[in-house]
Amino acid sequence: MNRLTSIISVMAAMTAMVSCAARYDTLMQSTDVNEKYDAAFEYFNDGKYTKAAALFESIQLACNGTPRGDTVQFYHGMSYFEYGDLYTAEVNFESFIETYPVSPFTGLAKYLRLVCLYENTYRYELDQTPTNKAMSEILRYLYENPDSPYTEECELMLDDLQERLERKEFESAKLYYTTEDYKAAVYALSNVLKNNAGNRYREEIKYYTAVSAYKYADNSVKASQEARFIDYIDHYYDFIGEFPNSRYRRTLDIMFVKARHNIKGEYTVPEEYEDIDVAMTSQELKDRRRMDREIEKMAIMDARKMARQRKEQERLKNIEKKKNESKEIKEEN
Repeated sequence: MNRLTSIISVMAAMTAMVSCAARYDTLMQSTDVNEKYDAAFEYFNDGKYTKAAALFESIQLACNGTPRGDTVQFYHGMSYFEYGDLYTAEVNFESFIETYPVSPFTGLAKYLRLVCLYENTYRYELDQTPTNKAMSEILRYLYENPDSPYTEECELMLDDLQERLERKEFESAKLYYTTEDYKAAVYALSNVLKNNAGNRYREEIKYYTAVSAYKYADNSVKASQEARFIDYIDHYYDFIGEFPNSRYRRTLDIMFVKARHNIKGEYTVPEEYEDIDVAMTSQELKDRRRMDREIEKMAIMDARKMARQRKEQERLKNIEKKKNESKEIKEEN
């Protein structure tokens, strides 16, 4: 009996699926605009967005110039938006805004278009052309709509995109440090702050600038070392003046002691270093080894962090892929 019940249930489900598919095919071939209009909203409300989008598109031309025109075109874009095809949704919203500038849906369409542009940007390691476009459109929207109900959401998107650009500038300059081109690293990192003094990675940028200056001096020939260690000390004072309690302070302090040891002339030092005997070579050796271990540890931590980020991005990508596959299966049913 149970087996028979299962067979009947499966057959009923298959019949329903065939019936749904047949109804949709019939609707697509129909010339009845009202029937298609009502069915499109049925599919939309049931979460069958690809079918809703196809039906809205099929009646869009017939509804142009009628009271339904803006509704059909707006929900055509909304269907793609809800389905997750944000590129197509953005194109549709842009067209809608140009065609119906005073529609009741226009305010929402403008905001949703910005969401599409924002979601279509890439992580900081990749091309930031979409990021620049999204930022430009958000800024224009905020300028043209100062009292928008979506101002807070737009500012959050803008801040995230700005962070992405600042991170890319920092990481691009830091690449010279990673490849051990320390002279170029000092120049590139300094330029990041010249171009944008308010970069939120300012502390890290100044730290790597100082460390690059130190390593450049340390790897130089003996005749050039003194002037270059003095350059490091300038960077050191610049850093501790702005970030006296930085987590990087200890590493830079150790470098400072060694840099001072390599300078023959007088140089004003912080009070806490007044009593340090720079002639204690054994202590200097310990400091150098400790410094190397700390820098190596930091590099390992950075590498592990990047690996975790890549793993998390891959996990989220797989989840999104499975979600889209589930949507497609649901749409087919």
